[in-house]
Amino acid sequence: MTTNLSVSKSTVSDAHLRHLPVLEVPERLLLGPGPSNADPAVVAAMNRQPIGHLDPAYLALMDEVQELLRYAWQTNNQMTYPVPGTGSAAMEATLANVIEPGDRVLVGVNGYFGNRLVDMAGRYGADVSTIHRPWGEAFSLAEIREALETHRPTLLALVHAETSTGVKQPMEGIGALCREFNCLLVIDTVTSLGGVPIFLDEWQVDLAYSCSQKGLSCPPGMSPFTMGPRALDKLDSRKTKVANWYLDASLLRKYWGSDRSYHHTAPVNMTYAIREALRLVAEEGLEVRWQRHQATAEKLWAGLAEMGLACHVDKAYRLPTLTTVKVPNGVDAKAVTRLLLNEHNIEIGGGLGDLAGQVWRIGLMGSNSQSDRVDTLLAALGQVLKQVG
Repeated sequence: MTTNLSVSKSTVSDAHLRHLPVLEVPERLLLGPGPSNADPAVVAAMNRQPIGHLDPAYLALMDEVQELLRYAWQTNNQMTYPVPGTGSAAMEATLANVIEPGDRVLVGVNGYFGNRLVDMAGRYGADVSTIHRPWGEAFSLAEIREALETHRPTLLALVHAETSTGVKQPMEGIGALCREFNCLLVIDTVTSLGGVPIFLDEWQVDLAYSCSQKGLSCPPGMSPFTMGPRALDKLDSRKTKVANWYLDASLLRKYWGSDRSYHHTAPVNMTYAIREALRLVAEEGLEVRWQRHQATAEKLWAGLAEMGLACHVDKAYRLPTLTTVKVPNGVDAKAVTRLLLNEHNIEIGGGLGDLAGQVWRIGLMGSNSQSDRVDTLLAALGQVLKQVG
């Protein structure tokens, strides 16, 4: 018996049919706020054939990733794993797991991503309060103490590395304050992990999150997440289920822990990638890596000063991974970024939110934090500034 598989043209349209050439992607030097260029070894790892997400070989890779993340963050937290998704997914996982409706949450807002924390916390029913600093400044310990005394939150969320401003928030003493006020401490390390000193356990941080595509020089798609013992106590004592099933750590710890219970189909190739990226961090060593980022940033800052360009953030609070540069009066900020991209294949970022049109954001992260990258950028930027007058 023959089956007729013909389909009427009246029911299937060719309107969306496209015959495209094999994919080609332009070669860019990514010196913006992220992503950064992936290390070639990471790209090679990602290009291997996938295996099953419950394959014993894959489960062994998961263990390696967890251990390497603990090293990179300097923590012994058992609940440490990468969330499938970009940094905002890990940000949401952090809040979703420890916020119940009515919980008091205090957020330090000194940039764009502080505002995102406010938005996310509110969506999970938190009673959100904020403290503010101008975009380009950090919070003092005295300001944080006063805010904790006033608001008595169950959770304080701060951005350690504010991607919109290039500010590094000093962390010394904040964790101890949070314990004094029986408050969990959450920090955003999206633009600091792999390039800036982080000591989660020493700082008494309860929850942290990051991303793969910046200081780790890995493509976007796997975002580190960690919960300390106090945060796990909060998770275990919830009266309501975590509102986000996919990000529920009480379910995911059965997959990432010894049970290895199925939860979701893991992004296998991205696990290869972040495993290799973290291996490179460990191979270089954190102290050496942090010093490299600092030295490269200082070369950039000196070169910008020689060109008559000023940084937006005081040097004491300036991130070595991301520098905000003030746009000179009369210069079209977007024209500069456009010319750098179109004529020099270099990407830098523009300002976000309150700093839109006022600054450029230059990232020197991971494998891009190199002296020759600074030379290339400064030469190209000098030419472009002459073009735009």
